[in-house]
Amino acid sequence: MSASPRSPRLLKGGIVLLDPESGAVVRNIALQYNPDTLTRSFQPKTAGAESGDRSEALRLKGPPVETIKLEAEIDATDQLEFPDQNPNAATLGIHPQLAALETILYPTTGHLQSNNSLAQSGTLEIAPMQAPLMLFIWSRSRVVPVRLTELSITEEAFDPALNPIRAKVSLGMRVLSVDDLGFNEKGGSLYLSYQQQKEQLAGKSPGAGLATFGLGGIP
Repeated sequence: MSASPRSPRLLKGGIVLLDPESGAVVRNIALQYNPDTLTRSFQPKTAGAESGDRSEALRLKGPPVETIKLEAEIDATDQLEFPDQNPNAATLGIHPQLAALETILYPTTGHLQSNNSLAQSGTLEIAPMQAPLMLFIWSRSRVVPVRLTELSITEEAFDPALNPIRAKVSLGMRVLSVDDLGFNEKGGSLYLSYQQQKEQLAGKSPGAGLATFGLGGIP
C-alpha cells in the first residue's frame, strides 16, 4: 500500500562533505535510520574564568565549544531480501557504508603518495593534508560545520563471507565556529547561519513574567 500523499516526508540526518576551497559537494552520507537521541554539550568561553579578574566575569570570548554525540544503526537486512536490486549488499554487506564514514578520518592515498614523493625528493617542509569541510545536518535549522572527533563501530552480524551486515556506529563531533574557521571562509559563514538560527528560535520562545518565580520585581 502506498503512503498517503498527506503523510509528512521523513527527513534524514547525516553528513555532507564539501571541498574546502570551492565549496562543491564531495559526498553525502545519509543515516539509514535517524537516531532516537542526540546528545549536545556546551563549554562556555568566558573571559574571567581563568584569570579570576572580576571585571571580566560577564564577558564572553567567543561562541561556546559545542560537541554532538549520537549512535546510528546500519542494517543490510532489507537490501539482502532483494539482491538483484542491491548487488552491493549481497556481495559486500555494509562495508561501503562503513567505509564512507571511516575514510572521513583518512587522508587520501593520492595525498599520501604525493607527500611521500615530496619527502623522497628532499622537500624539507610538507604541509599537512587538508580534509574536506564536514557538515552535520539535522533538519534545516541545524546545518553546522563540525570536526569528527570520535568514531566507534560495533559490528553485530555477518554474512557467510564475513561481510558485516549489521552494525552500531557511535559518532562524536565538535562544532567548528568562526573562532576555528574565520569569518571569510565557507565554513565560517555556515556557522554564522547556524548561530543566527538559534537566535531566531530563541526569540520565538515564550517569555515568563517575574510572577512565575514568585517575584514582584528584582530585589
